[in-house]
Amino acid sequence: MELDFERCYRAVDSRDQRFDGCFYTAVRTTGIYCRPSCPAVTPKRQNVTFYPSAAAAQRGGFRACRRCRPDAAPGSPEWDVRADTVGRAMRLIGDGIVDREGVAGLATRLGYTERHLNRMLTTELGAGPLALARAQRAQTARILVETTDLGLAEIAFAAGFGSVRQFNDTMLEVYAQAPGKLRETRPAVRGEAGVINLRLAYRAPLHVAALLEFLGARTLPGVDELDGETYRRGMVLPHGSARVELRPGERWVFATLWLSDVRDLAPAVARCRRLLDLDADPDAVDATLGADPGLAEVVRKEPGVRVPRAVDGFEMAVRAVVGQQVSVSGARTTLG
Repeated sequence: MELDFERCYRAVDSRDQRFDGCFYTAVRTTGIYCRPSCPAVTPKRQNVTFYPSAAAAQRGGFRACRRCRPDAAPGSPEWDVRADTVGRAMRLIGDGIVDREGVAGLATRLGYTERHLNRMLTTELGAGPLALARAQRAQTARILVETTDLGLAEIAFAAGFGSVRQFNDTMLEVYAQAPGKLRETRPAVRGEAGVINLRLAYRAPLHVAALLEFLGARTLPGVDELDGETYRRGMVLPHGSARVELRPGERWVFATLWLSDVRDLAPAVARCRRLLDLDADPDAVDATLGADPGLAEVVRKEPGVRVPRAVDGFEMAVRAVVGQQVSVSGARTTLG
């Protein structure tokens, strides 16, 4: 993926949050990489390198900024809409396929050899599938270190690392702190055991009312429910079941997860983001729709409308097929 240096630098100089997750800024003089909206002093242009993925920045020897947490930025909107091999690969990696089936399993699912897949991802994203999965493992591990009381060895394997040593080395390389040190500097963990509380970032604006209205009109008994502005549902994940509670806020969607197996944290987060369309670029969507004379006024009054999805392809297919046969309310009755 080719990045326009001038455009990227303008985004960094203006701390433009719309570009968070679209590229990453590495500063050679400090050895760290940041999201474009990082509040730190804008680095000199001669000291900057731009990367298309966090994994590429890590591969280049840079560690994550502790101030802006670039690994917690919204994902690139491209991976939700692209139907090509790279887009499909990124969605599968986000769902934890590499951790469960290895690169060979990912390549088989996509119909390519491992070598060709590695070449395609490296050309596009500056990193191969192993590096991309490693970046995700590091993020998952950081979340578990900072939000749970699980032992560090348990976290290592829950995040997908092959050994405790690999876990320690990766965390030190990515965050410049050992896992134990990260835990020492975290805020006090509150709440019940077995519960993980997260903040899911998104690109503003977000039309919360329209999002909740859509989900509420399609709830099914025993599957999901809408209670005011809180959406709850169950999920079937690779290693077991889960419950999730999502509450859209002004800057974040607050998520509470009950997982039967913490190895499912990364796929659970990826599916929640996909369900709420949190990686969308609302400005680009609104600009396109707003160019239509018939939609311009609606877009102006109600910006940030998302396209909610489902937590997995099977559920989406069933809802789509049944919904085409009868009305939305009729589909709820049929499926309920």
